[in-house]
Amino acid sequence: MDHLNLAQRVKELRTGKGFSQEVLAEISGLSLRTIQRIENNETVPRGDTLKRLAVALNTSPDDIVDWQVQEDQSYLTLMSASALGFLFFPLLGIIIPLTLWILKKDKLKGVNELGKSILNFQISWVLLLFLYYIFIISGMLGLGNIFTKILPNWRFGILTFFIPLICLYLYNIMVTIINTIRIHKHKSFKYVPALRILR
Repeated sequence: MDHLNLAQRVKELRTGKGFSQEVLAEISGLSLRTIQRIENNETVPRGDTLKRLAVALNTSPDDIVDWQVQEDQSYLTLMSASALGFLFFPLLGIIIPLTLWILKKDKLKGVNELGKSILNFQISWVLLLFLYYIFIISGMLGLGNIFTKILPNWRFGILTFFIPLICLYLYNIMVTIINTIRIHKHKSFKYVPALRILR
């Protein structure tokens, strides 16, 4: 592993924990200047310094030293396509990409950004689907006259239930497939609309 990658790794681990350089220095018992020199690639942590950093960052010395950013476009493509799990059960569109994101978010280039985008979109989609079901079930149970005012014959129109549902599913399929193809071709991706739940 080259020294530049090691400096980047220490910085990423620190920011991932939400630590400032000052906080890391305090927790590790190292001087602020030492932390700055490591992150600026002016020195390489070894021995006791490396152990202190690892303990403060809740990782192992090997993880700091051996880590490197790798690129794996096939993994990114797989992660994007995995969101289609929602076709079998809505929450699978969140659970499968979430699992793939957690496994490699600190190991592969692009996984963290892509994972957040997919998860924000899928969580937003599931919330919208959930709200739609509440709307329909509330209407079926006769909770309020709003439904009969908006859709006077909605109880007799099965299409009133299925058309929005089909549109929701088709839109998710379209967004997921288009982005998967774009990722496979090394192009930018865009999962919209989505609430910014994961930043």
